[in-house]
Amino acid sequence: MTPARLVRSADQAVLAAALEPGAVLCTLVGIEGGFSRRLGAQLVVGADSTLTGSLSDGCLEAELARQAEAARADRTCRTLRYGAGSPVIDFRLPCGAGVDVLVDPVPDRTVLRRLCGTLEQRSPGRLDIPGADLAIEYLPRLRVLALGAAPEVAALARIAEAFGADLVPLVPSGGLSGDLLAGLPPVDPWTAVALLFHEHEWERRFVPWALGTPAFLVGAIGGSQTRRQRLAMLDEAGVGAGEVARLRSPLGLIPQTRDPHTLALSVLAEIVRDYEALLDGAA
Repeated sequence: MTPARLVRSADQAVLAAALEPGAVLCTLVGIEGGFSRRLGAQLVVGADSTLTGSLSDGCLEAELARQAEAARADRTCRTLRYGAGSPVIDFRLPCGAGVDVLVDPVPDRTVLRRLCGTLEQRSPGRLDIPGADLAIEYLPRLRVLALGAAPEVAALARIAEAFGADLVPLVPSGGLSGDLLAGLPPVDPWTAVALLFHEHEWERRFVPWALGTPAFLVGAIGGSQTRRQRLAMLDEAGVGAGEVARLRSPLGLIPQTRDPHTLALSVLAEIVRDYEALLDGAA
């Protein structure tokens, strides 16, 4: 038996929408040529025609809503070809690609409910797509643990919320004594740790800790002098070379930002880039 193709997704909103009675789950199961979505992208057409998710840049959604209504009526799965190689000559994709979409009016909601629960516990879960040589591994939602100065953390929180990431802020105050990490959620491989301190003495407590977590990205802001001081601090603290090599410094794709909002955009862009690489990393 040939193993199913494995792709990754983080679209938990689609799974939640598919739990609703009458929801039709549409999955991109084949791509020929270049297309704007990953294999495994999904769209849910609700019983009231509400759309959740995205399968294209708008060229397919209305057509799939019509097909979902027909599939709902006869409760039959169907795989539809659009674009290149499609028998429907009056429907073409502007990009010139050909895609196959599985329209499932009766998704296994017990399996979907269990999968949603697994993801809520910050563990990955797998969904085998019936009638297709495809399985989707869903990753927990991107989480960003932001530690640092209040203006930068607040700006990052706003832009992360707009993007759809979970952001956990920590703006320490007072002295360095005490358990500054109390109350933080566990850091997992789908969490990024962003250190946004201007008073870099705080980093003595937080950077060695962050490098010891399984976070997929640990990064800190600061110029070249700060980076040299940070490396000396980590060496003094006995942090191993392998862990030090994990530190992204300076964090952010835009060099030398001068205000909290631009810094937040720069930091989130780098974090999302690396999280997207996790989604592209399926076998």
